[in-house]
Amino acid sequence: FEIEIEPIFGVLALYDVKEKKKISENFYFDLNSDQIKGLLRPHNPHAAISTLARSTIFSITYPSTDIFLVIKLEKVLQQGDIGECAEPYMVMKESDSTKHKEKVEKLKNQAEHFCNKLGKFRMPFAWTAIHLMNIVSSAGSLERDSSDSENERKGTWTDRKKRTLERMNLGDDACNYTNFRPATLTVTNFFKQEGDRLSDEDLYKFLADMRRPSSVLRRLRPVTAQLKIDISPAPESPHYCLSPELLHVKPYPDPRVRPTKEILEFPAREVYVPYTAYRNLVYVYPQSLNFSSRQGSVRNITVKIQFMAGEDSNSAMPVIFGKSSCAEFSREAYSAVVYHNKSPEFYEEIKMNIPANLTDNHHMLFTFYHISCQQKPSSSLETPVGYTWIPLMQHGRLRTGQFSLPVSVDKPPPSYSVLTPDVQLPGMKWVDNHKGVFNVEVLAASSVHTQDQFLDKFFTLVHVLEEYSFPFRLKDVIITENNVETELKASINNLRSAKMEPLLRFVHHVLNKLILLIVRPPVISGQIVNLGRAAFEAMAQLVNQIHKNLEGNQDQHGHNNLLASYIYYMFHLPDSDHHPQFPGLSSPLYAGPIQYATLSRATARPTSLNLSRSKSISNSNPDLATTPTTPDDEVKKIMGCKGIDRSHSWVNSAYAPGGPKAVLRRNHPNSSCDLKQATERSPNRMSSFLDGFTHSQHSQPRFSTKKLLHEELALQWVVSTSSVREAALQQAWFFFQLMVKSMGHHLHLSDKLETPRKLRFPERFVDDITALANMITTDIVSRFQKDVELVERLNTSLAFFLNDLLSLMDRGYIFGLIRMYYKQVSNKLQAAQNPHALIALRLDFIRIICSHEHYITLNLPCSTLSPPASPSPSVSSATSQSSGFSTLVQDQKIANMFEMSVPFRQQHFLVGLLLTELALILEPDVEGLFFLHKKAIGAIHNLLCSHDADSRYTDSEVKAHVAKLYLPLIGIVMDTLPQLYDFTENGNPKGRLAASVMDEVDNENSNMISQTIAMAIAGSPVPHPNRNAPFQLPVVPSRQYSTLSAESSRILLICFLWVLKNADEEILQKWFTDLSVFQLNRLLDLLYLCISCFEYKGKKAFERINSLTFKKSQDMKARLEEAILGTVSARQEMVRRSRERSPFGNQENVRWRKNITHWRQNADKVDKTKSEIEHDALVDGNLVTESNLVILDILEIIVQTVMVSESKESVLTGVLKVILHSMACNQSALFLQHCFATQRALVFKFPEMLFEEDTELCADLCLRLLRHCSSCVGTIRSHASASLYLLMRQNFEIGNNFARVKMQVTMSLSSLVGTSQNFNEEYLRRSLKTILTYAEDDLELRETTFPEQVQDLVFNLHMILTDTVKMKEHQEDPEMLMDLMYRIAKGYQTSPDLRLTWLQNMAGKHSERTNHAEAAQCLVHSAALVAEYLNMLEDCRYLPVGCVTFQNISSNVLEESAVSDDVLSPDEEGICAGKYFTEAGLVGLLEQAAASFTMAGMYEAVNEVYKILIPIHEANRDSKKLATIHGKLQDAFNKISNQSSGWERMFGTYFRVGFYGCKFGDLDEQEFVYKEPSITKLAEISYRLEEFYRDRFGEEAAEIIKDSNPVDKGKLDPNKAYIQITYVEPFFDTYELKDRITYFDKNYNLRCFMYCTPFTLDGRAHGDLHEQYKRKTILTTSHAFPYIKTRINVIHKEEIILIPIEVAIEDLQKKTQELAFATHQDPADAKMLQMVLQGSVGTTVNQGPLEVAQVFLADIPDDPKLFRHHNKLRLCFKDFMKRCDDALRKNKTLIGADQKEYHRELERNYHRLKESLQPMISLKIPQLYKTLVPSTSHRNSFSRSSLRKVEI
Repeated sequence: FEIEIEPIFGVLALYDVKEKKKISENFYFDLNSDQIKGLLRPHNPHAAISTLARSTIFSITYPSTDIFLVIKLEKVLQQGDIGECAEPYMVMKESDSTKHKEKVEKLKNQAEHFCNKLGKFRMPFAWTAIHLMNIVSSAGSLERDSSDSENERKGTWTDRKKRTLERMNLGDDACNYTNFRPATLTVTNFFKQEGDRLSDEDLYKFLADMRRPSSVLRRLRPVTAQLKIDISPAPESPHYCLSPELLHVKPYPDPRVRPTKEILEFPAREVYVPYTAYRNLVYVYPQSLNFSSRQGSVRNITVKIQFMAGEDSNSAMPVIFGKSSCAEFSREAYSAVVYHNKSPEFYEEIKMNIPANLTDNHHMLFTFYHISCQQKPSSSLETPVGYTWIPLMQHGRLRTGQFSLPVSVDKPPPSYSVLTPDVQLPGMKWVDNHKGVFNVEVLAASSVHTQDQFLDKFFTLVHVLEEYSFPFRLKDVIITENNVETELKASINNLRSAKMEPLLRFVHHVLNKLILLIVRPPVISGQIVNLGRAAFEAMAQLVNQIHKNLEGNQDQHGHNNLLASYIYYMFHLPDSDHHPQFPGLSSPLYAGPIQYATLSRATARPTSLNLSRSKSISNSNPDLATTPTTPDDEVKKIMGCKGIDRSHSWVNSAYAPGGPKAVLRRNHPNSSCDLKQATERSPNRMSSFLDGFTHSQHSQPRFSTKKLLHEELALQWVVSTSSVREAALQQAWFFFQLMVKSMGHHLHLSDKLETPRKLRFPERFVDDITALANMITTDIVSRFQKDVELVERLNTSLAFFLNDLLSLMDRGYIFGLIRMYYKQVSNKLQAAQNPHALIALRLDFIRIICSHEHYITLNLPCSTLSPPASPSPSVSSATSQSSGFSTLVQDQKIANMFEMSVPFRQQHFLVGLLLTELALILEPDVEGLFFLHKKAIGAIHNLLCSHDADSRYTDSEVKAHVAKLYLPLIGIVMDTLPQLYDFTENGNPKGRLAASVMDEVDNENSNMISQTIAMAIAGSPVPHPNRNAPFQLPVVPSRQYSTLSAESSRILLICFLWVLKNADEEILQKWFTDLSVFQLNRLLDLLYLCISCFEYKGKKAFERINSLTFKKSQDMKARLEEAILGTVSARQEMVRRSRERSPFGNQENVRWRKNITHWRQNADKVDKTKSEIEHDALVDGNLVTESNLVILDILEIIVQTVMVSESKESVLTGVLKVILHSMACNQSALFLQHCFATQRALVFKFPEMLFEEDTELCADLCLRLLRHCSSCVGTIRSHASASLYLLMRQNFEIGNNFARVKMQVTMSLSSLVGTSQNFNEEYLRRSLKTILTYAEDDLELRETTFPEQVQDLVFNLHMILTDTVKMKEHQEDPEMLMDLMYRIAKGYQTSPDLRLTWLQNMAGKHSERTNHAEAAQCLVHSAALVAEYLNMLEDCRYLPVGCVTFQNISSNVLEESAVSDDVLSPDEEGICAGKYFTEAGLVGLLEQAAASFTMAGMYEAVNEVYKILIPIHEANRDSKKLATIHGKLQDAFNKISNQSSGWERMFGTYFRVGFYGCKFGDLDEQEFVYKEPSITKLAEISYRLEEFYRDRFGEEAAEIIKDSNPVDKGKLDPNKAYIQITYVEPFFDTYELKDRITYFDKNYNLRCFMYCTPFTLDGRAHGDLHEQYKRKTILTTSHAFPYIKTRINVIHKEEIILIPIEVAIEDLQKKTQELAFATHQDPADAKMLQMVLQGSVGTTVNQGPLEVAQVFLADIPDDPKLFRHHNKLRLCFKDFMKRCDDALRKNKTLIGADQKEYHRELERNYHRLKESLQPMISLKIPQLYKTLVPSTSHRNSFSRSSLRKVEI
């Protein structure tokens, strides 16, 4: 506050406006300084540490947007109403203290006076509210300056500081209270309290108003003050925390530290959670008082509230909790005083901790006082003005609720406390005529009083029976021995009418009492009363009721968490001998504060808080993987013994099912084998938990007979009828678990754990269990279509029950029950309409049975396949028959191990069942079983995961035995190969050999037993679905496989690899020997698929998956199925957890983990952190390496097996293909080292496989090795180089050269560079160097040509590399790219196959960019190349002779002439083997070329192509083709004749482009002629090139040179790239023009181009006519256009310089030509003609014809060399004038009347021009008209007087 004059006290609570409910108790605080507190010292001598709290924890079970944090301030009572007292705070500020100094002093003195006098009374002062939603949402979004808030938080307890921690549960999205950013709030405005508006009703109105924008409150004048509050989510286990009862909650390191209080919540709606801690609190809320009719001075009224144990004034008990800065408990509490108000309203909350044992005398006494504020010495301070009271107990029940009490004026008379004030006592004076004038509300939060009549009655009756205290008065009924039975039965029956909330609060006790009644039937007057049936019914009803009401509170099995936790933690057999009596918490045993280990709240904790179950002995407990959330952490601490787990691992850990007792005793440090020890260890905690549960410690006769709960339950269940039976079935799991726990306890307590299993339980009970199992199986089978959900629950419950019984009862007996289940299901399957559902149920059943902790032992893994000593029926008949299958017993044994043979299934009962299920479900004819596939495969996978993680099976020999159980899986997976998801990239037919096609080949050649026969022999209840089974689809001849989803396939393959990895090698080898080639190949196909499946995807892939919020699975059906049934068993959860605990380093340990984490159910977090992604990637990498190494091992075994067999070729090829495939995938360095070693060994042993069979394998191998030669990992490179070198060497040794490898390596490199993105040239060069070094150091081959050939090859490869790497760089630059491809193709001149490939690549690129002429040229070149080699191979008259034949099409083709090199002859192996090197290939190429020429509009060339094609077709007498060709020729010639002028066909525009600057690298100072699409403007090409190079070199670095003058490199900036672009035209010498007649001729086969550059001698480009020179540059290119690329190098450049008069002559000639063209144009074009005429005669501009004549013809030149030019110009003028005349005449015929005037003007101009020119035209040079002397020299252009400069 601005002024600090007196103590101020705060009260904080949460209110829910929507529900109009206060949802938390009050938190009291004050932030007064010690000096100010000193004012109150007389009244509060000692402040307890618990009342100094400044931080608190709130719980909100039902978060909503309507929650407000309301803060009310109070001050010490003083004279004057609230407004007067608040005035100084509104007016004065500390800052202007000088002004108010006296006033403040005065106020301080006044305050001190009032504190002394009225210090124990308070008055309302001000209030404010904070809308929580705003804080939570803004804390999440507003960017607060975090550093500020941090600093603020460091001085946590500064003067004005309070922290509220919110703990919210079950947050919904609208208001997420669980994880918002902590916020610090400064509240500045408080509203003054209105004396007449203090009730909660008024408060809700204010709060609702506050949310409106135009709040009335805003207009009020505020009390300014500053209150800082930190709000943050509550930590998991806060330190220094006090429970609502002020008990210390651990961790509480130091009792002297200021505590944080936990505030009790009053949830807005009911919360269904049992009490797990003692609580007995009562809250009293005085609401209003009406003393308006009371006489006398009653104005400043306060209520004193006391809790009285008796009636004298000393019997007030110290149970009222103190507020702030006062004692912890007090005997009285006063309400705040509203000054001068006769009917005040109150807002106090008085909290009391009442004793557990209340009597009828306990009551609450309310005394009303008038407080005198004025300082009259005579008047007393407080005057009592009224009394009233509330008796707390009535008929044994606690009284709570709303009361409207009359107030007595006098002190009440003696023994008033038993009656209520409503009773008119004699001689008492009442205010307002005994009307209710005082309203008060009492609430209780108690684990002692149920506050429900039905529960109260039930507990009372049971208590009466236990105590045997008859007669007993219950309300208006007297309970005697005669009616107690009926009353009890009625009350048991009425339990269902109890309210849900109290019923659940006390559910543990209700269940305990019901169990007590079942197990210890009471004896009444010597008769045993059997209440078992009634109690069983009540339990069944109760359990169902709980389930229905608590839909949301279930674990993944649909078990209610409350009930599960009851069985798990609370339930035990009521047996007095074994339980010490626990001291109750309420007894005053503890002097100091009790260290109580919970955050004790009655509300639920967030569901995510699972108790981590001890990872102790049992793996089998899928049931409680996520333990009930309700009893929360306290249970962990309370139960000291974590091992009590549903399957009683603490029971069965003591013995091993088959071995000596000590073998498997694996007690976890936390788990206790002894329940007694556990309970003794922590009595006080236990008691707080059991809280008043009576452990029947009463004298024995009351309960004479002892029954056993499990026996009773079984019996009651079997005999139950209709509704009860149905109720029990609905929640069968509960009764099953109760029975199991009871059996376990019974065995433990009666020391029967050592007795043989058959003798543990009486026969009567065993029969009941059989009947029960039978009854439930029948229910499952008969109702599986009607009550789907119920049957699924029943099925899993039964399975878990049998699973647990395997630990307790005789195994053989349980196997019998399993068999019975199977029989019933199979019988039903025969007739069922929808068998899938039933199969799914059976699968779940067997999956759960198999999750037993001793599952492996139950399968007898170590026994050989001999007649077993197992519970299955005798096998003698089956074994005697076995000889019929095979002569060799040895083979038979091996085969039996790998099939679902009879011996196998009898020996390994459970595995047999499971694998049979899998085989049945994977039958290819069974359609649409996605979810079944997933289930069956998941079941096997879970088991293997658990074996792999199980420390009992870490030894490899033991693992081999475990794997032996699963050997038939290999066969099953091989059979399903065609159905597996195809992981290979291109989705070729399965794998490589397309084994699926051969799938129908019958297995006669293998020695496998038909499974159906095996089944029949075994007398098994499981029919193998043979062809006529009713639910099979008819067999369709073309067999359609229902493919498995990717996920299922992946998991199945993981299981397959696990078995292969761990199986005994010898057994595998023997089995491989027996397999047919077909089956071995199928196995190889399977391994091939495995490699594709487990390819490392890298971190990126995980990040990608991470960003997809949910992977939409192909098999949602299966997902759904899982969700309902919880297929993902807790087993995986456990395995996963145990994995997470182990610090994983070696691959072995991590091995299968990835696939387990895939399933994580509860952790369905979408966004993973970076470290998690990295971890996933690491695990994935380990998995990939591991699986590939397993595959490699298997391949080695296969190779060893087949080496001796005659069919090794096809198998070895298969092996190599698998190895090659594994090299092609992403692999780890570790794997690749082993892989290369295997590959080298294979190639070394069987070289003929690569060098004699087809080329494909060799090509593949070369490609893979080259790819790894470019790896960035050194070890991989060295291995790959070694492999590649040895490959060459071997090839060389076989045939004295290694052409095949050479060829393949070269081709591989091209394809590698062409396709691979992440290709590294540098590393590949290093590898090539290594190979060279090998060759040079190879002593054996030093004398041969081998090193030379290697060098040759390496050189070639380097070249290709350089080009192809550049190609990558120039992906964006089409011309450069083409140049490079061209260069590469040229590099392959010696390798026709490769050159052809590259030519076709180029053709493709050109077609993409619509350069059809160039594409056609590429195809023509290809055809010429093929023709050359065909000519060498066979001599056919009708085939083209070679390139020569093609030269009419293009003069460039001759470069395809064959290389007559000894290295290359077409019959050499591996050369010209492509499909194009055939006649058909040639024809194809030519036809493509013709098509491209047509598209380019070059019809003349089409004709030339067909000239070559026609003889081939004629020779083949193919008239159809000939007809087509002639048709196309006709079209072509028609088009030529229609488009003769050439304007219609625009063939291209040419530009000279020069590059200058070292930035261009190879291009520096190179000149090219570019061919651009027709009508390309200069601006377009310069823009394109400039943009491109600017992008490449930078904005400033590229510059276009604007003129076309010769470039002086010395003047250029070396840091820039310069481009000079000039338009050029085709140039023909005069002799050429004779042949180039048509437009096509002038645009085809072009090699010379010309451009002109004007200049003057002084350096300017343009000058006057007499000084204007012109440079003509003629360029010659290396090839003729069109060529196979669009730019060609300039190889020759020639310059001609024209002197000014020659320039003038040329210009005039050009004009004359234009005039002639315009005049003779057909059809005539008047506009064109007039334009040209206007430019000729009508010109007034300088440099018109007249100007030219005046400059050059006015005088005869002095220089005789110019005479000729003078004369030529004169003659040109003559010609020009004649053409003008012709044009004018033509124009006259074309114009209309409107243009006559214009025409006359033109004529006038013409005549004027003619007159001016006439004298000059007629001026002849006399010297030229001498008589001619015959000249001997030829006149040629070189001897002309013009200057000619030639560049070569």
